[in-house]
Amino acid sequence: MKQIITPDSNKIVYADLSYAIVGAFFDVHTALGAGFVESIYEKALVEEFSERKLKIETQKIINLYYKKKKIGIHKLDMVVEDKVVLELKAVDRFCIHHKAQLRSYLKAGGYKLGILVNFSKSKVEYERILIR
Repeated sequence: MKQIITPDSNKIVYADLSYAIVGAFFDVHTALGAGFVESIYEKALVEEFSERKLKIETQKIINLYYKKKKIGIHKLDMVVEDKVVLELKAVDRFCIHHKAQLRSYLKAGGYKLGILVNFSKSKVEYERILIR
């Protein structure tokens, strides 16, 4: 299948919000550094997003359905402004499972953008996952 490139193809989804979120990642990592568990980074991000006046939900529960029957739930680490799902990690490195997990959250919740973030390195790492 041939990919069609339009002038909007290179636009970042939720650009301003994405920049604010990533800026918060860097501010938290600069203040705390590596070595803490995910829940500590989550609490610090709550404070950071609150200062930036961003609406956040933590540990948001979404239902999973198969053929219109509820079969389980997902628990999302954070959702910012009802648009961006954050999956927080404090691991040696991202793996395929982490990315697949975030994609499943996006699909189940009807979200377009997720950001996988790892705080356990000397520099914060993040990867944007987009579902169109």
